[in-house]
Formats: sequence, structure tokens, C-alpha cells
Amino acid sequence: MFTKFEHFAATSLMGSPEEAPPRKAGHLHFDRDWEKMAFGVAIALSKQGYYEWEDFRQTLMATIKEWETTHELDDPEWDYYQCWLTTLEKMILKSGVLNSEELAAQTAQLLNCKASPTAPKEAGLVFSSKSSCQ
Repeated sequence: MFTKFEHFAATSLMGSPEEAPPRKAGHLHFDRDWEKMAFGVAIALSKQGYYEWEDFRQTLMATIKEWETTHELDDPEWDYYQCWLTTLEKMILKSGVLNSEELAAQTAQLLNCKASPTAPKEAGLVFSSKSSCQ
């Protein structure tokens, strides 16, 4: 169940088709586990005050626009959550949550956890240096 902020953040993206997350039967839809995690981390970092949600939204729109200027609009490689992840990485670096080396290390750790049956729920916060998933 969403808190008021999480509800605001999620619904604030619903206004424009170009920035709206994929939906299925009226609910947010995630095809891959990392999409849910990236979605949640973006909202959590904003909620914790690392950046304003509107800054995330504007950066997401700019990231989508960047993709559109370098690809055909019907390019089958289009991936909304890849743009979301790129935006999240930009915001993490811009806000100083992690530096580029830390982000690369955490990303590699997360990718290595993919095969672990305990990851990511029991492994701890993705951006925690104390994650038990190796």
C-alpha cells in the first residue's frame, strides 16, 4: 500500500503518455525484478530528501527525449524502465548519494545478486555497503 507521497509520485507520472510507467489492467506493470527495485529506490530516495520528485520527473522526460533523438520512434529496443534506470543513476550521482565508482560497484553487486535466491529482499538495501549478497 502506498503512502501519500508514494501515491503522489506514482500518479504524477500518469499525466503524460511519454512519461507514464507501463500499466496493465490499470496497475503499474513490471516485467523484470530490477524494474520494481529501480522504481522503489527512485521514490524512496526522493521521499528521504535526496532530490525533489519534480527534478526526477523532469530528468526522466529529458532522458526519454535523448533516447528519442537517437532512435526511430518504432525502435524495438525502446525500454521505458531502461530510461528510468538511467535517470535514477543520474539523480544518484547529481545528489551525491553515491559517486560514480560506488554506483558502478553497487550495480555490479546487484547484477551478481540476481542469481541468488535470497536477493534482493534479504540482501539489504541495494545501495548499502553492508549488503550480504556477494
